Amino acid sequence: MKRFNEVKKLYLERLKQFVPIVDRVHGGSHPEFHDVRRVFDLINEKIEKAGSEKPELADEFNELRKITDNYTVPDDVCESYEAVYNMLAELDEAYRV
Repeated sequence: MKRFNEVKKLYLERLKQFVPIVDRVHGGSHPEFHDVRRVFDLINEKIEKAGSEKPELADEFNELRKITDNYTVPDDVCESYEAVYNMLAELDEAYRV
């Protein structure tokens, strides 16, 4: 299993690009994504402040699992929406290892 820093390095920049776009495109029909963006922004902020240390993100990942029903992708969304949930799920899993 990949360590958190490896997964973070793989996905963080792409997530920073995708999350605001998916929020803008799908937020109207999937208002829960506004909460996903809010929590992701908190995660990103904590990661940046932590530098090379592992930030404390347990509460944020718990909240994301609740908001997303454990990263269940809705049927009516684009590949970018699905990619965001998949990347967040991998980051969450790597964090908990």
